[in-house]
Amino acid sequence: MQNYDVIVVGGGMVGAATAVGLAQQGASVAVVEQHQPQAFDAVQPPDLRVSAINIESQQLLESLGAWSSIQSMRSCVYRRLSVWEGLGRTDFNSADIKASHLGHIIENRIIQLALHQRLAELDNVDVLYGKIQSMSLNDLPKVTMQTTSETEVMLQGQCLIAADGANSKTRQQLNIACDGWQYAQQVLAVNVKTSMPQQDITWQQFSATGPMAFLPLYDGYASLVWYHQAQDVQRLKSLPHSTLKQQIQQHFPDELVDFDILQVASFPLTRLHAKHYFSGRSVLIGDAAHSINPLAGQGVNLGFSDVKCLLSLTEGQVDYQQLSTLQQSFAQYEKQRKADNLRMMVAMDALYTGFSNTNPILKLARNAALQLCDKSPWLKQNIMRYAIGESFGL
Repeated sequence: MQNYDVIVVGGGMVGAATAVGLAQQGASVAVVEQHQPQAFDAVQPPDLRVSAINIESQQLLESLGAWSSIQSMRSCVYRRLSVWEGLGRTDFNSADIKASHLGHIIENRIIQLALHQRLAELDNVDVLYGKIQSMSLNDLPKVTMQTTSETEVMLQGQCLIAADGANSKTRQQLNIACDGWQYAQQVLAVNVKTSMPQQDITWQQFSATGPMAFLPLYDGYASLVWYHQAQDVQRLKSLPHSTLKQQIQQHFPDELVDFDILQVASFPLTRLHAKHYFSGRSVLIGDAAHSINPLAGQGVNLGFSDVKCLLSLTEGQVDYQQLSTLQQSFAQYEKQRKADNLRMMVAMDALYTGFSNTNPILKLARNAALQLCDKSPWLKQNIMRYAIGESFGL
């Protein structure tokens, strides 16, 4: 039996960030992750899963010592953001709030890999790749796993952090119920190589069938995101690349320059929120606690906000052996993050429902609201500050 202060189940972006942060505070940490992230090679095409990292998340990754590694691989800074429907349009520019940028578009694997490189530098962390065979979360959490080297390992921790995603088996083991549903729409993700050099603008156009978005990547690569009904997404996904390109050019706005398709994938849209964020000595974080409609690209930023909050409550304040102090920190974490996460979920649902409604009066109101926002410097500046992770100023 190997003993640790903390066992982190799930070594994705949020789980790995949590592990680095706790290890930097001096805790002994075990990270259990099924798959080792693929090593970086500059000639590899971009991955399909990417995230829009806001400035608050960037600052967290800097504090964890992972940002320089991300920058040494690849990312794309964006300084401008445009949103429109019909004649209603709002354009955001980081210069309007005297910021150098609004965020970065980064492949998920790059973020995960940089965090795993940081984990490898820490003497008080063990990262074990393999499959969990069993978990016992009564009293002290215990995990039995089969590593990729076919070795059976038994771990025991004073605390367990569930960072194993929206389908968290740890959450199920804890019998924590969830509210949520799967949306009727799905997302078609298309990686392309454009005819332009790297761009610094990301945009999103709303339509009756759902939004269409452009996310710039390095060296003129980009990710196109097309929300559509599930059957339509599957139909589009099955088309030859040449035919799919014609469909994209027919439906996407003129802002989209010429491109070649590299890869295509589809993803379901799920809304999920755990009724409780902790039980006993175990706590949920990231998608294990909440999964949100990615309409505004806030998914992983919410997860990183969870990490930042939890680390602020554990630094110098937690004796992992004392259940009462551990649960006090967990209760504060739940109080702070559950309300914020729920507000973002409600906002995304309102946005999703509002823009999918074809009522002409409502459409006219949406267009007017976008035009009003574009003509209000105060409103635009506060929306941008909130988007990059700052508070909304009144």
